[in-house]
Order: sequence, then C-alpha cells, then structure tokens
Amino acid sequence: MSPIDTSVAAQSGISSSQAWLHALELTAPISRNRHRILSTVIEEVAARMGDAPALLSDRETLTYGEVACRANRYARWALEQGLAKGDVVCLLMTNRPEYFAVWLGITSVGVVVSLLNTNLVGSSLAHSIRIVSPKRIIASAEFVNSLNVVLPQLELSPRIWIHGQAYPTFPRIDLDVESYSSESLSSIERRDTAIDDLALYIYTSGTTGLPKAAKVSHARAMQWSHWFAGMMDVQPSDRMYNCLPMYHSVGGVQAIGAMLVAGSSVVVRERFSASQFWSEVVRYDCTLFQYIGELCRYLLHTEVSSSEAQHRIRLACGNGLAAEIWDGFKDRFRIPEILEFYAATEGNVSLFNIRGKPGAIGHIPAYLTHRFSPLLILVDAETGEPSRNEQGLCIPCSSNQAGEALGKIVDSPASQGSQFEGYSSSEASEKKILRDVLEVGDAWFRTGDLMRKDEKGYYYFVDRIGDTFRRKGENVAASEVAEVIREFPGVKHANVYGVAVPGVDGRVGMATLVSDREMDLAGMRKHLESCLPPYARPVFLRISSAADLTGTFKYSKTEFIRQSFNPDSSGDALYFDNSDEFVPLDKDLYKRIQEGEFRL
Repeated sequence: MSPIDTSVAAQSGISSSQAWLHALELTAPISRNRHRILSTVIEEVAARMGDAPALLSDRETLTYGEVACRANRYARWALEQGLAKGDVVCLLMTNRPEYFAVWLGITSVGVVVSLLNTNLVGSSLAHSIRIVSPKRIIASAEFVNSLNVVLPQLELSPRIWIHGQAYPTFPRIDLDVESYSSESLSSIERRDTAIDDLALYIYTSGTTGLPKAAKVSHARAMQWSHWFAGMMDVQPSDRMYNCLPMYHSVGGVQAIGAMLVAGSSVVVRERFSASQFWSEVVRYDCTLFQYIGELCRYLLHTEVSSSEAQHRIRLACGNGLAAEIWDGFKDRFRIPEILEFYAATEGNVSLFNIRGKPGAIGHIPAYLTHRFSPLLILVDAETGEPSRNEQGLCIPCSSNQAGEALGKIVDSPASQGSQFEGYSSSEASEKKILRDVLEVGDAWFRTGDLMRKDEKGYYYFVDRIGDTFRRKGENVAASEVAEVIREFPGVKHANVYGVAVPGVDGRVGMATLVSDREMDLAGMRKHLESCLPPYARPVFLRISSAADLTGTFKYSKTEFIRQSFNPDSSGDALYFDNSDEFVPLDKDLYKRIQEGEFRL
C-alpha cells in the first residue's frame, strides 16, 4: 500500500477547502485497517524508497531503510527484555534521529513508551516516572546524574539503559541493539498490536498540579500524522526543519509523522537557535518549518542575515503566532503561507487557520461545522467554573464573547479526533470531563482555554483558565511551582501566577511570598534552579507581609495579576531575576523591562 496519494494538490499550493478534504481523505482509512500502525506505514515507505533520507541532523542521517531496520532492532530488544504488551519504557533523550526509531520500534510490539520532558529535574522528574510505573528507562548519557538523584525517590526499580556512553553501573543500549536482527517483524513478534492499543505517554501539565501522562493510542499517532500531511499538502520533495522538543506531541509525533508518511524528510535539531535557524534551513534546503509563537518572536529580534532571504520555505506550521507580529514575521522572512493551528495532546478539540488570518487559531468550513466546531461556554472569571442556567445546563457564548472551549466526547472508532483517551490517572481523566453541558447526560472535554469566535467564524485564543499559564511553549502549573517555593525555609505562603510582559508570548511567572524571616534570595534562586525547569521558574518575586485569601481560604490572584510587577501598584518589595540573581525592581528597571531590554 502506498503511503499517500499526493495527486490531490499541486506543489504550488492548496486551497482551504482542498486542504480539509485532503486531510479527511488521508485519515478516513485509519479505522478500517486496525493493524496498520505508524511503524507499518514507515516500513511501506522504506520498501518503496529505502535509500531516501528520512531523518537528518548534524549528529547522523537515517534513510527510510535505516529507520525501519533500527526500529526493528529496538522492537526485538523489547521482546528479549521480556516486556509484555502494555508494559512501559520511559525515554529520556535529547532530539536526534534515533529518538524516533526508539519509540517507533518499541511501540510496534505493543510496549508503551513514555516520553519524558528533558527539562524536568528533582521531584517533577520523579513524579513523571512514578505515575507510569516503567519496567525500563532508556536515557541518553547527559541525564545519568538527573536519574541518579531521583531513583531513591521511586518506589519501583526500573532497569536503566544508557544511550551513547559507557557507564559501569548501566548497560549501553545503542551497542546492545546492534546484536538483534533488523529484518521485518513476524506476525508473532508483532503480537497483534492494533490502532486501539496504547502507544505513548506524553506529558502535559494540564490545568493544575504536577505533570500528567496523556495517553496516545496508535490510532491517535496515525491521525496526527496523516491529518497534518493533508493539511500541509506534504510532497516527497518537501523537507521539514524541526527544532521543537521531541518529547512533545508536535515536535516528536505530528511534525515527523506528517513528513514520513508522505515519503519526505525531516531535519532534527537538538534545540532551537535563533542565530543558526536560517543558515541551517538554507543548508538543508528545507521547504517547511514547525514553530511556536515565541520562536517567531526570537527570530524577529535577530540581526538581518543574508540566509533569511535565500531559503525555499513554502509554509510555516505551528501555534501561538501573535497577531501583532504575524505580518512582520511573514513579510520579513518571505514566508508564502502560514498554517496556524490549535490542539492539545490529550484533547479532542483542534482548529486550523488555513486562510492566513493574522491572530486567528482556526476557521471551520461551513460544510464541516457539524463535525469539528468546539463549543464555547461562559465561565466564572474568578473560579474558572462553568456558568449554568436555571436548568443546570451550561450557557453557550455569543459572538465575540470569551468562553472555555469544549469538545464533545464521541466514543466511536470512526471518530478518532472526537475521543478523549485520558491520562494514566483515571481521577485526573475524570476531572477533564464536563457533564450535563447542553443536555443531561452528555460529556465534553474541558480544554482549560478561553477562546472567542467572531462574526465571520474565526476563533481566537484569549487565555488559560485558572492556575495554569503558558510560558516558552509550555504549560506551567502554578500550584506545582508554589509547592516547590513553600519547601524553602521560612516561606509561609506562596501565590504563583502569570503576568503579561510587552513583547513576550504567553505569560511570565511571578510569585508573591510571605516569609517568617528575611528572605534569602540567593538561596531561593538556587532552590528554584534545582527543582524546576527554566520555563517554570518565577522571574518576578513580590514579598508581602500577609497572604490575600478568599472566603474559602484560596489565594486571590485577580488583583495581583492586575498589579503585575509595577512598583507603583504596591508597597511590597519586588525583585527581578536578571539571569544572575534576584535584584530589587524599581521604576527604572520596570521601564527597561517594559521597553524590551531584557530577553525573557
């Protein structure tokens, strides 16, 4: 079976209607072929064009044939380890072509791979491992120290395999897998693995608390890959530049899967570099790239270079491109088309702005609104809970009215995009389901995102709800950060929230603290560095004499968010993390931050 019939659209571009129809055409057969999973598709492409490059990087390049062979070796490694269907292997590794081959192979025999966030340390990393109960952990060598720190915190003792360097206490997996056959797996070895089986755990912070492990079935991975192949009109001659983290659904599954099911290729960069971005896009002759909004803003702040005008990019695909920089970004870098979209790893709501409307996250053709339109409902601004009418049902928003986006949960194999597969925790899964929305007994997925829809049918992202804010492309759970801060000696209360800073996408973390002693700011900064990933660390501190609590003893955030880090708004002491230390935040420093002098 061919990976994709690319005759639907021409290389020169694709209309909005064609893109939707192409995506529908490519995803329709998924539910009818239960045992055709992503590894099967990659093998089909390898049989046709095995010597064609699939994954490229400065570290190594893998052809389609080499991806398939390496995946088969990892599959047989999993079988030799005695791992049963449904057992979990954690993967802690920086971006590289091998990353995709590891999970592709292991999942092909029914074992689940948990993609650990490489920024996590300490208790957050221990929690992420603990909640999926892995039998094995595969880690690249640079994470050995991080693992040694958290292993004593785990109740279980998964065996650790290291990739890329020898350690006396851990076996080296990249050498071991070479002893296994690279031939195609037999039907017995595949163990009847099907699209409704679980393939991956991908972590998301959700609306509150520590990271949650979202379930991703083989069907979902297939859906993402083929849907975006259709939406982007991917051709075998295309090449994607991908510098987003591969432990996320976009950088690790959607971007790569969409290209490989179409027989094209992906450049995998270990991490984003604004200074090297365009020179590498030109050097690798890329035609597409994957973005998040902050990446685009960083690129706009770079000095003009000759390479930014020499590329062959035809389309940029991503999310979070702000309206105020949309046209400037598109014009300066000569990008013909921008495909902005909205989606969540665990969610059943997805939106696509194919028409290029600046700032919009999606628009649904009239003939598809009955299948894809999210419901926007009114929520209480302070509590984040849905508003309900006299019948106890939710209240839909009117045009241009902000409300939480919901997706109706449909339990049908033919409606993969409408399913909610949940988390490793059934309790966490239930918290994301809202019932009795439009009628008694119905069930909807809560995105936790406020949106509005204008009179022309365009959707716009407004904000996160409650205790979560967006920072550097990640969801930051304020309650998790507050819990870490309260572990520091002397801290009695910690109220964490996100504040807006001019020129910065999303929100920047701020914490209001109450301490029973003089605050050791240097010690606090060191504590935050050891316990939290960079994007979750508060940039602003406010030291207050008393906690501002609601009548139900919850922290009040609305007024703090309004006052932000403006020294004129409060008599409390304010501090700013200037990348070296927390320094007093006065009017002059406030002005410099407002003017964009610091890269936050």
